Amino acid sequence: MQLPSYLDLWEIRLLWKGNWFIQEKSCKILSLIVSARPKNQDGVLANGEASNSKTKLSTIDDVLKGLVEWLCTQLKKPSHPSRGIPTAINCLAALLKEPVCRSSFVQADGVKLLIPLICPASTQQSIQLLYETCLCVWLLSYYEPAIEYLATSRALPRLVDVVRSSTKEKVVRVVVLTFKNLLSKGTFGAQMVDLGLPQIVQSLKAQAWSDEDLLEALNQLEDGLKDNIKKLSSFDKYKQEVLLGHLDWSPMHKDPLFWRDNITCFEENDFQILRVLITIMDSSTDPRALAVACFDLSQFIQHHPAGRVIVNDLKAKERVMKLMNHESAEVTKNALLCIQRLFLGAKYASFLQV
Repeated sequence: MQLPSYLDLWEIRLLWKGNWFIQEKSCKILSLIVSARPKNQDGVLANGEASNSKTKLSTIDDVLKGLVEWLCTQLKKPSHPSRGIPTAINCLAALLKEPVCRSSFVQADGVKLLIPLICPASTQQSIQLLYETCLCVWLLSYYEPAIEYLATSRALPRLVDVVRSSTKEKVVRVVVLTFKNLLSKGTFGAQMVDLGLPQIVQSLKAQAWSDEDLLEALNQLEDGLKDNIKKLSSFDKYKQEVLLGHLDWSPMHKDPLFWRDNITCFEENDFQILRVLITIMDSSTDPRALAVACFDLSQFIQHHPAGRVIVNDLKAKERVMKLMNHESAEVTKNALLCIQRLFLGAKYASFLQV
């Protein structure tokens, strides 16, 4: 039997006015009501709206939106120092099954509030919080607007860290299922490859899991990652690495064949990749990223027929010169290499004109 809507609204008022005990109980009661209420299979649309009984449903939607708003407030500024966030996550894990709750949560900018909670856990209490947080992310991975938020956040690297270090089967299962959902979306597949997920999946498969669903999910994820690797050319991987700003000494950077085969690809979109490399030189605080950016720029100068002219036109020389005084020896070494190739070009050009 469905409880009358005025009771729901009364519970919502208690969330904002009561003490913590009353807030917690009201929150959990409302979540139970939402989870247990009959679903209108014919009238409710995918976005949580309805084609009939609009007055009644709008009241329910108002209650759900009010509840989600309060839960987001708890994630930002919990009413109780130790219970506020776990209670909010526990309720969201139940509520985010509802399309209208997913929509309200994304509109309230709630996705970014989950990201800091995605981190390896050790105590039983923190493991449960981690599991329910990952469960929320898994539920959101079925909702396109939420996926867009996840794509621009640090969610994926954090999930990879969790699955790499976790031994709790239920945590691993829900994270692997999230990866499965995200694999085909946007650039997630390429990011997973860059973050070393194929190797992690192989390691996970070698462990003795009792959950058959987890084993099946790992096999499916492994197959999906293999397909993704086949689809990505070496330049696609490189481009993804640069655009994400995750520069490291992966093999392609020092592979002469990579530069010879792909040098003309750098001309795409008005030398977009070169411009991003130069931006990284200006903005990154990571010495490794700065060193790799300088090295790659020197490789472009060496392999492109007009490399020196193009790099000079993009005003890169000034950025590289600044990095020659960097505190990191790795950065100064590669900045010097880049400058030498710029100046050698001018010298040889002068010689040929004589």
